[in-house]
Amino acid sequence: MTELTNPKSPRVKAARRLTKRAFRDRDRAFLAEGPQAVREALALPGVTVELFATAEAETRHADIVEAALTAGVPVFRASGEVMAELAQTVTPQGLMAVCKFVHVPLSSVEETRLVAVLAHVRDPGNAGTVLRTADAAGADAVVFTDASVDPYNGKCVRASAGSLFHLPVVTGLPVDTAVAALKDRGLRVLAADGTGKATLDDVDLSAPTAWVFGNEAWGLPPEVLALADEVVRVPIYGRAESLNLATAAAVCLYASARVLRQI
Repeated sequence: MTELTNPKSPRVKAARRLTKRAFRDRDRAFLAEGPQAVREALALPGVTVELFATAEAETRHADIVEAALTAGVPVFRASGEVMAELAQTVTPQGLMAVCKFVHVPLSSVEETRLVAVLAHVRDPGNAGTVLRTADAAGADAVVFTDASVDPYNGKCVRASAGSLFHLPVVTGLPVDTAVAALKDRGLRVLAADGTGKATLDDVDLSAPTAWVFGNEAWGLPPEVLALADEVVRVPIYGRAESLNLATAAAVCLYASARVLRQI
């Protein structure tokens, strides 16, 4: 196993530049940090390009390192200084993988009974949490429209807790194109927004559904609301002013999932 001790070495610099979107797009690669993300990346054959691990992480997560070696993935023993250069967290967990892009075209997604569409979602932590929630709710795909954050942003990858590697992720489509394609597949498109006249208690969720979620601060713009079959708000039974994006998405996706699983 090759040891890396120089944070300025070409290999470390090549990986470090993937923290910037322009380089991710150019190289069609991104960083997955921490044992959960790396483990899930390795579960997809051909996705992991190389793995950096500190000596401590090698011991603590020997199964992950062994899985990488078995898969023919180059593993580099990284010094603390090298890992600090690569990591985007205050307390690195000692594992960092360079991975190939995993997104797919919408046309390749076979099953679409429940889909989450992120329109104008800019916060990577929220976006990653919605992706994780969609995975947990059994959604068939998550669409990151072209006005939303990059799903390969480091914070988004970490917030997804490995779910980025579990279900089809579609990127780069204009929201109107995504909505039209989903409607063509027979999905009902519901926009989750606080301005909706209907509440989640009022709508029939028995049909295949695409939920459209908007910006954390100002929701969905009028032109996106106009694309939906219905605008739906999550009812507030208590005194809270509103729910944050990730919580509202969880409520909506699980409400749909519960009904669809009974059909």
